[in-house]
Amino acid sequence: MNATILWADDEIDLLKPHIMFLEQKGFEIDTVNNGFDAVEMAGEKHYDIIFLDENMPGLTGLETLAKIKDKNQNVPIIMITKSEEEHIMEEAIGRQISDYLIKPVNPNQILLSIKKNLNEKDLVSAKNTSDYQIEFRQIGMRLNDRLDAEEWADVYTQLVNWEIKLEQSTDDGMKEIFAMQKKDANTQFCKFVDDNYRSWLDGDEDAPLLSHQVLKERVFPTITQEPAFLIVIDNLRYDQWKVLKPIITEYFNVEKEELFYSILPTATHYARNALFAGMMPLEIEKRYPNLWLNENDEGGKNMHEEEFLEGNLRKNNLKLKTSYNKVVKLDFAKKMVDRFNDLLQNDLNVIVYNFVDMLSHARTEMEVIKELADDEAAYRSLTVSWFNHSPLKDILRKIAEKGLKLYLTTDHGTIRVDNPVKIVGDKNTNTNLRYKVGKNLNYNSKEVIVSSNPKDIQLPQENVSSQFVFSKENDFFAYPNNYNYYAKYYKDTFQHGGVSLEEMIIPFVELSSK
Repeated sequence: MNATILWADDEIDLLKPHIMFLEQKGFEIDTVNNGFDAVEMAGEKHYDIIFLDENMPGLTGLETLAKIKDKNQNVPIIMITKSEEEHIMEEAIGRQISDYLIKPVNPNQILLSIKKNLNEKDLVSAKNTSDYQIEFRQIGMRLNDRLDAEEWADVYTQLVNWEIKLEQSTDDGMKEIFAMQKKDANTQFCKFVDDNYRSWLDGDEDAPLLSHQVLKERVFPTITQEPAFLIVIDNLRYDQWKVLKPIITEYFNVEKEELFYSILPTATHYARNALFAGMMPLEIEKRYPNLWLNENDEGGKNMHEEEFLEGNLRKNNLKLKTSYNKVVKLDFAKKMVDRFNDLLQNDLNVIVYNFVDMLSHARTEMEVIKELADDEAAYRSLTVSWFNHSPLKDILRKIAEKGLKLYLTTDHGTIRVDNPVKIVGDKNTNTNLRYKVGKNLNYNSKEVIVSSNPKDIQLPQENVSSQFVFSKENDFFAYPNNYNYYAKYYKDTFQHGGVSLEEMIIPFVELSSK
């Protein structure tokens, strides 16, 4: 293995059999019999791993550990001790030891600890690659079956789990194979949605839970007399929830975690309004003609969510005192943290947090964001970094401290696009890159999913010839004019509004405070 090891123990002479065993395995071992020499040696030479006896005279193992970590925070240190006292273990762990062994130790224990700390990434990568090779065939066979909506959600769950596992893999070939399988899955999924979406809206018994049904089916029935919080993180994909989950579950237990389907278009204007209104957009337009705005109407398209929520509560005969807060700026979120106790006077507090949506748009517009989130793994990492430093984390911590229920969900997901497809429309055609609505649209019907009669999928129809056209998989729309410029400009950006696993299959999570 050619790793260099420093071993500090006041009885180092008694460990010669262990040292000889490791040297035979190819390790270079330096030994010292006190903490002072260990600190000095660690400062003069690079070591891949350090073994420290906890109970050394002069400078104890814990004191030696602290001094070495002050100079080199990243070196793995294995603490070895005769003591099993809990406070020693806790202090050692608090000082970020990599492992903890109780004397007497045998050579194989030492070797296992070395492998775990020096080769863990490679070992995990190799195991994940091996396991995915086995499951690759099973997933492939499932993709050739006639899957229903629930089974597609299960397949997507498998794919996301493997994507995150393979993220750290050193096997680029396996990553390419996974990317091909995920693309194949999206191709099959788009055909599935094209074949079944209309029947879901007509009451098909195999229909999945859709945006406009979530509050009635999952939130309203479980609200108790205690205040509850519904947090909608705009544009949150399932894989982003998966990487946020370990952080959030430090404070909460997951009571229910499931996937539901965003309605089409998978865009805020339609999906989030449907979520709060408990109705499809066509019905919202009929019920609230003064509040619903179509694509060509002036004004913000999501300005009346609070009114839609109140109407949804009335429709379900619920008399709840509610608050509605939409976070689009950092200062507002910080003020919410400061006045958190005021929210406890309400039965249901709704918070729409727009950051992830802003991140996806900023990634398109800002070169620095493009560099920070140039692929799926980086996008997830950026989401975690944002959450760890956001007021939203403080809000969640306060909810947990009060022992309250939390519902966490989103309105739609997003997909990284890289394949431009041409479409032609008049000047009134909307600007979204994943769906178009208008009249006299010109496109290749093999490249898109079309609703020539929007009312069939319960969407408003501004005029007789209006139609909705959805891009699928990882495509995005580009006009023939200046085609090459826009094809290059929007390639590898995150967009939403169309049909894909990432946009449509999204998380709903019910949590209780620990």
